[in-house]
Amino acid sequence: MPSNDARNLLQIAVPAATAGAVAVVVSGVVAGGKGAIGAVVGTVLAVLFMSIGLYVLQWTAKSLPHLFQAMGLMLYMAQLLLLLIFVGIFKGTSLFNPKTFALALVVTTVVWMAAQARAHMKAKIFYVDPDSQKSEKPEKTGPAS
Repeated sequence: MPSNDARNLLQIAVPAATAGAVAVVVSGVVAGGKGAIGAVVGTVLAVLFMSIGLYVLQWTAKSLPHLFQAMGLMLYMAQLLLLLIFVGIFKGTSLFNPKTFALALVVTTVVWMAAQARAHMKAKIFYVDPDSQKSEKPEKTGPAS
């Protein structure tokens, strides 16, 4: 992963993980051990899904730039749908508190998206590739003088 991508991931993942850690502490205080476990599972799941999505989006931007916008919209819809499915699957579980799971999942996802938007706005992204415009002199094609 190039340094720009690693820097972006760091600017996005740290606030999301911090929000997840706060959710774990609050859930542990409010709902006990099962609440903390639910918040940990929700946080890990959100960070994992969003990290995979960021990787796919960066790969698309480099490999298929003409599909970037459509892929971004499709990717976010797919991520939110999958997260909703996971909330539905674990709705009646007794392994952990499903409310704290869902809350941590939503909070971590929202913070991830906000941090991703902020990182993108702060990034200095060239809209023209400076390496592709080398100072080459045009060749003469007309009659020699």
